[in-house]
Amino acid sequence: MGAFTVMTSKGQITIPSEVREALKLEPGTRFYVSARNGQVVAIPKNRKLSEFAGILGNPPVGISLTVEEMDEAIAQHVSEDDQRIRREWSEAER
Repeated sequence: MGAFTVMTSKGQITIPSEVREALKLEPGTRFYVSARNGQVVAIPKNRKLSEFAGILGNPPVGISLTVEEMDEAIAQHVSEDDQRIRREWSEAER
């Protein structure tokens, strides 16, 4: 599924309705945006981490984190993983 869209002078694009509906995107949805192999990749964050609270039970060592602390840790690991992938792709292109 795909559709054409146009970027405005402010760098904004509109996600076509068929894509928004298929992915159940709503106004206010946050995205992680990166550049990969000359493409713009936008990954929606359309579920709140708090929705998963308690899914695994209590932490085994009794440590508890706030949702914000978990979000920060996840964002850090995603960033590190993205950097690793870019580095591996660069090395593979040599």
